[in-house]
Amino acid sequence: MLTTQIIFDRYEEIRGRLPVVETRIETTEIQSLLDISGQVDTFVFDAFGVLNVGDNLIPGADHRLDQLRDRGCAIRILTNAASYDRSGAIAKFKRLGLRVKDDEIITSRQATLQSMGAGHWGVIAADEDLLKDLPHGVTRLKDNAKDYNMVDQFLFLSTADWTTKQQELLQAAMHRRPRQVLIGNADLAAPRDAGFSREPGYFGHLIADLFPAHVRFFGKPFPEVYDIIEASLPTPVPNRIAMCGDTLHTDILGAAARGWRTVLVTQDGLFAGYDTQPFAKQACLFADWRLSRI
Repeated sequence: MLTTQIIFDRYEEIRGRLPVVETRIETTEIQSLLDISGQVDTFVFDAFGVLNVGDNLIPGADHRLDQLRDRGCAIRILTNAASYDRSGAIAKFKRLGLRVKDDEIITSRQATLQSMGAGHWGVIAADEDLLKDLPHGVTRLKDNAKDYNMVDQFLFLSTADWTTKQQELLQAAMHRRPRQVLIGNADLAAPRDAGFSREPGYFGHLIADLFPAHVRFFGKPFPEVYDIIEASLPTPVPNRIAMCGDTLHTDILGAAARGWRTVLVTQDGLFAGYDTQPFAKQACLFADWRLSRI
């Protein structure tokens, strides 16, 4: 069973694979994002632990986004969830009750698919994912070892239906013939109603432990998603963009490496029930601002 401490420790173990950054040495406490709205042109929100937990909207999140728009701030949602294609991700956030425009939602899946090259891809995806946004000629990987051996490259989008046996098949195929592995969600874990789920990054780093040169990660804290966000803004000024997230090693580290401001949200995500200061000191990762909920 995953815990906050186990997840944090694993992020520290794989720190050498993450972007290098020097953050500030202390964090300022605020009560709400309205306190800093005059210092920020664009608020970028992580989803899990900031706007929602599982399929439930965090109380007040929808109203806060509306208030920030009323103050002239641009809004973007940047999620590492790669289990849905773009239309599925948009539909999910609207089901939660968030009043968001389609172009305000950016996913790590977008960045991953932009980096797919030619060849026959073996895809790890949720059973309900129809893979309509992928090139033709992909093979969905399940329990057939031959499928793992015949494909040219691997694309890992979701752990929804992933099993220990299938992870063993993937690792065995890599031992036989190392190939490129694209991880569409760099997160190790995500907060759910009943605890933490293991995400593609968790399994991707197990592969990277063995074949570090063959695994490439997408989503926070890696740069491609920040390229997409900034390209969506008319005149982006990095130090006027604020990333709001619940995780030090993805949300805070990645945005700080980009030159953005950062807000650590503590009540509902990775650090729910914990004082974040000891973790921030150990990792030397301090957000510009910290608050309970947005």
